Amino acid sequence: MTHSLLLADDHALIRAGVRLMVGDIAGFTIAGEAEDGREAIELAQELNPDIILLDISMKTVSGLDALQAIKRNSPQIKVLMLSMHSEADIVLDALQKGADGYLLKDATLAELPLALAAMTRGDRYLSSAVVQPVIEQAVTRNKLDQELTQRQLEILRLITRGESTRSIAVGLNLSVKTVEAHRSQIMKRLQIHDVPGLVLYAVRQGIIDPDD
Repeated sequence: MTHSLLLADDHALIRAGVRLMVGDIAGFTIAGEAEDGREAIELAQELNPDIILLDISMKTVSGLDALQAIKRNSPQIKVLMLSMHSEADIVLDALQKGADGYLLKDATLAELPLALAAMTRGDRYLSSAVVQPVIEQAVTRNKLDQELTQRQLEILRLITRGESTRSIAVGLNLSVKTVEAHRSQIMKRLQIHDVPGLVLYAVRQGIIDPDD
């Protein structure tokens, strides 16, 4: 059985290199190529490939935006992100947006067939270099969930979306004083004392999606 791939990257040399590598891997063939995120979305619907190799940083429409659109339209397609970025925040953001795997562009040649094989099995794949940072970041987020109550997390999300204290109180059926007390506790526990700081923290920790 041959699995079809769509390759999306805005650098012709990268596409050529990946195309050559895929050509040496039995059971996989390149069905199409996209130069940007918008074209990747269009070709995903037109070609319905089994797997998309999707660059995370592209012109016109970013890889992450394309990822969300592709998963919304065709959730059965497996998406393997290709990236130079190894930061745990970026990797986790891609996974939360629906990526099935994350492969660094400077990974060893042996990693591509491993990643593609994982996609066909329905498994996730992470480049070895990002596994430990991602685990540590996930542990940090879990600790945050334990430090803040569910009510405080809910209030934090509303604060970072620009809701006023009174609006939060009305929406959650709480008194203004109760919301103010929660807000004070949140800032004290996180050691952040202004709303912009809370917004930045919430985005970095994955509590809110900056695109929402």
